[in-house]
Amino acid sequence: MAANRPRPLSPHLTIWRWGPAMLVSILHRITGSGLSILGLGVLTWWLLALSGGPESYSAFVNGVDWLTGSAITDAQGIGWKILAIVGLIVGIGLTWAFFQHLLSGIRHLVMDTGTAFDLGINKTSAILTILGSVLLTAALWFYLLGGVK
Repeated sequence: MAANRPRPLSPHLTIWRWGPAMLVSILHRITGSGLSILGLGVLTWWLLALSGGPESYSAFVNGVDWLTGSAITDAQGIGWKILAIVGLIVGIGLTWAFFQHLLSGIRHLVMDTGTAFDLGINKTSAILTILGSVLLTAALWFYLLGGVK
């Protein structure tokens, strides 16, 4: 009978250096999973509110206002404010995940045409994907929180 010797690990853990393209690839998978779980939950909540009529949709809008903290008063206490901050963080996180996944998908679509495989262009497009998602998220939330009048 053969002895069970430990098998060696794949060398990919030791020979590859992390780069922007690897980060964008992994973020694309993570954001896709996050959007499918959390995003579908929010989408389902919204669709159920729409199908429930005006009162149900009004409750949804009030819930979103509550999650972003715009409907929280001082009389409701610190617990509600903390929950509103958590809701705001989840909303910003979902928005960033959406933009990251969108821009990464566009990047992959361009690469599927056979372009952007040169190391310099590949690295630049990966960095632009990350920066673009952060800037688009910041711009959208600046607008949503009343930064633009």
